[in-house]
Amino acid sequence: MNWVILVIAGLFEVVFAFCLGKAKETTGNEMYFWYVGFLITCGISMGLLIKVTQTLPIGTAYAIWTGIGAVGTVLVGIVVFKEPATLLRLIFITTLIGSIVGLKAVSQ
Repeated sequence: MNWVILVIAGLFEVVFAFCLGKAKETTGNEMYFWYVGFLITCGISMGLLIKVTQTLPIGTAYAIWTGIGAVGTVLVGIVVFKEPATLLRLIFITTLIGSIVGLKAVSQ
């Protein structure tokens, strides 16, 4: 169950990065809405990470959490914010996904 919670924590990391990106694009009250979303999702993500590190090794949990966040944020950047999807970028994202799967495979 902790692995599922860790994945959810990583997805909330993607959401808080998305909120930062949207806040950058907006002004006024809408900008503050996105910053509040950032704070809420950041708190949820960190809280879930704290919970899973009580039973999973901290190094593995943190690496997987940041990896999910990094991959998800790059994909959101490509799809939502129209960032470039170069061949090298996609190769390195694939490598990162392989590393996340590998850490899971060798961890308890």
